[in-house]
Amino acid sequence: MRNLIFFLFSLYAFTVSASEIEVCKSCRITSIQDAVNIAENGDTIRIRKGIYKEYDITIINKSLHLTGEAGAVVDAGNKGTAFSIRAENFSIQNLKIINVGRSYLEEFAGILIAGSKDFRIENIEMENVFFGLLIEKSSNGVILENTIQGEANEEANSGNGVHLWHCNNIRIDNNRVKGMRDGIYLEFVNECSISGNLCKDNLRYGLHFMFSNHDRYINNTFENNGAGVAVMFSKFIEMTGNHFKKNWGAASYGLLLKEITDAELKHNVFEDNTIAINADGTTRMDYVQNEFFNNGYAIKVHGACYQNVFSENNFLYNSFDLAYAGHINENKFDNNYWSDYSGYDLDKDGIGDVPYRPVKLFSYLVNKTPEAIILLRSMFIDILNFSEKVSPIFTPAELVDENPRMKKVQW
Repeated sequence: MRNLIFFLFSLYAFTVSASEIEVCKSCRITSIQDAVNIAENGDTIRIRKGIYKEYDITIINKSLHLTGEAGAVVDAGNKGTAFSIRAENFSIQNLKIINVGRSYLEEFAGILIAGSKDFRIENIEMENVFFGLLIEKSSNGVILENTIQGEANEEANSGNGVHLWHCNNIRIDNNRVKGMRDGIYLEFVNECSISGNLCKDNLRYGLHFMFSNHDRYINNTFENNGAGVAVMFSKFIEMTGNHFKKNWGAASYGLLLKEITDAELKHNVFEDNTIAINADGTTRMDYVQNEFFNNGYAIKVHGACYQNVFSENNFLYNSFDLAYAGHINENKFDNNYWSDYSGYDLDKDGIGDVPYRPVKLFSYLVNKTPEAIILLRSMFIDILNFSEKVSPIFTPAELVDENPRMKKVQW
């Protein structure tokens, strides 16, 4: 009882002591940094409408809550980082940040967060930024409903929209990132959730994982990036309900997987990509109930891929459904729908009575001689593919879907 009384008294004292500091051109405090300097833990800094030409606004070891009203703009004047923060239990909301500096030596950002935890960044609009949100060695954060737009034209002089390094338990929801190097970048980041984001027109990847485990990305859209998503050297990744579309280019993918183990892809849609999924060094992955529509290649499987399951997927009107290199390695293709399947179903159980071989001879030839792609729609190629299906020589004879679906899989 005594502890409860002490807790309630402390909470009351904190509430009473917390105050609101107003910043505007006609206020007593006209500078955001001045407001930060005089603020105490728990204070709210309310930034009124206006353009504040400030950069390197620094918050260290203060639990503050910065919020702007409509029309509040922080202009960093192309000189450096707008906000630099090392603190706990803070938030920044409802601001516009423009004109962050660019450098080959320093990573200037709209908001730089380092060594922090329990924070919230919400409804921030950024334009003409080098990095948008740069977060290092931090945990327990929420990044929500922000818009980040850059002017990236070369990888060497551009940064990422949301960049996380050595972080844990960060939630990234409903953000829009456009015109950056990578839309969202994670390196050594664990137990992170990425949901409902739109990453479009970014120079390299919409989303990029490196050495990150136990993360998930759900219901995001990756459109017209250099490549949609790259997941590299990571494990226990959940990839569900995402839309990968129009990621076109000579070396472009909807999803690039490199050295991945124990992951799941489910209910994703791959539409109009050069290569929907490029898998290299993947083990114990489940590709379940995904849709591949109108891609160049639906799936390219390279070497060192073991014990993967491709089941109940829809392969619809792709130029090539599957390209495969190496041995089967216990990879299994079963119960998928293939729009090119021409078998029959006499017992009417919804499963084709004739197994389907998804690897075409022509895909093998195109891998060897890319210029052969000009023959894609010729009758001669149809004859070649049919002869290889009857008596496989160049394509893996044991790669067969024994139970091809007669109708699209519904989920």
